[in-house]
Amino acid sequence: MNASTMPPRDIALALVVILVWGFNFVAIKWGLHGVPPLLLCALRFLATVFPAIFFVKRPRVPARDIVLYGLSWAVVQFGFLFSAIQVGMPAGLASVVLQIQAFFTLLFAAGMLGERWQSTQLAGLLVAIGGLWLIGSAHGQSMPLPGFLMTLAAAVGWAFSNVVVRRMTQRVPSVDMLAFVVWASLVPLAVFAPLSFVVEGPARVLPALQRLDLTSVLCVLYLAYAATIVGYGLWTWLLKRYPANSVAPFSLLVPWVGLLCAALLLDERLLAQQWAGSLLLMSGLVLNVFGGRLIARLRARVA
Repeated sequence: MNASTMPPRDIALALVVILVWGFNFVAIKWGLHGVPPLLLCALRFLATVFPAIFFVKRPRVPARDIVLYGLSWAVVQFGFLFSAIQVGMPAGLASVVLQIQAFFTLLFAAGMLGERWQSTQLAGLLVAIGGLWLIGSAHGQSMPLPGFLMTLAAAVGWAFSNVVVRRMTQRVPSVDMLAFVVWASLVPLAVFAPLSFVVEGPARVLPALQRLDLTSVLCVLYLAYAATIVGYGLWTWLLKRYPANSVAPFSLLVPWVGLLCAALLLDERLLAQQWAGSLLLMSGLVLNVFGGRLIARLRARVA
């Protein structure tokens, strides 16, 4: 079954996830106005864990997988992403650059799972690298280089977590992924809470907690419940009902929603060079997702 044969209700659910995840970058930006990044991460996962953990059973997977996923998916990805936006990385552009995780995933999968690259995936990687080069070479104009590099580091964390999940589900196909996400959220909570006090310091953390306003609270709740619980819950539900190659292409819409939301709500404007780089990067992703199938269809027609 492919996306064209999915019922309208399930296509609508997939689009809900895309909208939720695309707006996520604006919510991060708003949340950072009054809360330092590591503390915002801690609050996000505090809200993700409680009270949900009292209603979902611990998944029957090795503790090592829960810890590895929590460290890579949450600590590395969101720690660097929130910090990148804090130092000036445009939220919309971050939503684009973060998608390079697809190619980091291929690299990790080749090294850890022995998966082989296809020629179209390699071609897509080269196109995407060209896009990253264009985006990165524009630093100092409307994007700080540290923010760009931290966003790349966030993509590495996301990619490693993808391979952790892939390897785990090969061993335990029936794992409840929503429960897995909730329990794995204990890891970043345990890391970010003390790390915020050490790195950001009580002089920043305590006043931020005392001055939490409605905007900050709503952003934390959005990041915890909409982006994490609802987003991942619907996404994993769709992945269980349909082949991954029918669901995954919807994620290509996330950066475009992110760019649109950032332009409308944050008044972000990309330079022409950044737009060109974004288009190249996304073209590389499209080639990675659809290239193999297009070549297979052409060969079938020729035969």
